[in-house]
Amino acid sequence: MEMELKLDENNLYKEESFTDMKTGAVRRLTPVTSDGSPDESRDAIFVAQTQLMSPEGPLPVSAMLEAKTLSEAIQIFPAAVSKEVERIVEIAQKAKQEDASRIIVPGQG
Repeated sequence: MEMELKLDENNLYKEESFTDMKTGAVRRLTPVTSDGSPDESRDAIFVAQTQLMSPEGPLPVSAMLEAKTLSEAIQIFPAAVSKEVERIVEIAQKAKQEDASRIIVPGQG
C-alpha cells in the first residue's frame, strides 16, 4: 500500500518556540508562502505546550492560544492550559466510567 503525502503549499507556517525552561513553551506559527516569505494575508497562530506528571509518566498538554502577539500568548497561557487539563480529565473520567459499565458479571447478562 503506497501512501501519497503532499504538503499543502497554501497553508505553510514557519515555527518558532519560546520557553522559560521551567513551565512550558509557546509556539508561534507564522504563515509563509511556498517560497518561505511572510504571508501577510494570514495571522500567526500561537500554541501553548507543557507537560504534567502523572502516575504513568509525563503527559503532554497543548492548547491553542487566542492571541495576536507573543506577549498576549504568554499572558493567557495559564488559563488556556488549565482549561485543556480540565478537558483531558473530563475525557479520562468518562472513559473510566464507560469501562466500569462494561464489567461482565458471571451468571448475569
